[in-house]
Amino acid sequence: MKAAVVYHFFPHYRAAVLRELLRSAAHEYVLVADERPWDPSIKPWTVEDKARFIPATCHRLISPFLFQKGLIRLGLRRDIEAIIYLGNPYFVSTWISALVARLAGKRILFWTHGWTHSDRGAKGWFRRMFYRLAHGLLLYGHSAKISGLAHGFAPEKLHVVYNSLDYDHQRRAQSSVSAAELEELRSRMFEHPHHPIAVCSARLTRACRFDLLLEAQDFLRRQGHAVNVLLIGDGPERAQLEAIARERNLPVHFYGACYDEETLARLLMTARLTVSPGKVGLTAIQSLAYGVPVITHDDFSRQGPEWEAIIPGRSGDFFRHGDVADLANRIRDWTTGQPRSAGDCNGLLERFYNPGFQRRAIDRAVSGRPADDLFWIKEAA
Repeated sequence: MKAAVVYHFFPHYRAAVLRELLRSAAHEYVLVADERPWDPSIKPWTVEDKARFIPATCHRLISPFLFQKGLIRLGLRRDIEAIIYLGNPYFVSTWISALVARLAGKRILFWTHGWTHSDRGAKGWFRRMFYRLAHGLLLYGHSAKISGLAHGFAPEKLHVVYNSLDYDHQRRAQSSVSAAELEELRSRMFEHPHHPIAVCSARLTRACRFDLLLEAQDFLRRQGHAVNVLLIGDGPERAQLEAIARERNLPVHFYGACYDEETLARLLMTARLTVSPGKVGLTAIQSLAYGVPVITHDDFSRQGPEWEAIIPGRSGDFFRHGDVADLANRIRDWTTGQPRSAGDCNGLLERFYNPGFQRRAIDRAVSGRPADDLFWIKEAA
């Protein structure tokens, strides 16, 4: 089948799975998006194969609504048999295009987080009606599938495809790092490089609650357990976080934004653990790929679906939401004694959270085969 994948724009972290889809032997994929970066805080990815790319300009309506030109025409194209849309119900053009495409006999899929929290009332009804336009949903995790079942969606239409970064590139980057390089990097960043490092690579926004991480760091210092903090990223909260670190004389290194995988590998591998206090998403997948366990909070209704990749006691832990003392205790537990084995961290990534698995799961959904948990068991074997 010839299948189109429609996004408002392609962010850099989607590059690996999109390249994997373009290499698929099962279907011929074409990519549809605006050539302009729609969110200035996210680095865009430019499709290299222009023959497999269809430009579709986006226009902002009253926030949060968006309209994308060319999608109605896409829904009527005779050579395209299936369309995968970014499953955002606030994209007005997707409603129209999906309906037109269904009437034209095409297979429609929505690639979406699905239900990350309980939607009630008009908002919940709005989301359910949107999802019912599709023949199936491509979901990031099993929690979303469980919620979909609770909302009356058929299990065979709820395909769990997980999420991923460029796992092969990450493995190559990891293998090129030496212990001497990590020691030298720790010494450059911190006055006391022998103290364990807690890291997080993410945009410095209020939602990430890095103030809780600095409070936990201060809490531990007063108890005699020193921890260095490394923040990789930039954002509107940086000045406020820098002020907290200065006022409390905390050893915090603000590296700034970084998109180079080899550099990210070295920075993350200096640390004993990643701490993402407010929420966690692809940050967890990135960290686990380098053998670094992840700590985040336990209110999963406020989490990204990637929390499912964390196995408590093996690849990370969960602290009580908003509880600084509990966060500090978890950090102490994971920065005392010997570091965990890298194999404990990336086992699920090897099986599921990688572009190859995503491509196979998406191929299956495009083919019209029902979602089947036996597929995951076979893939994991």
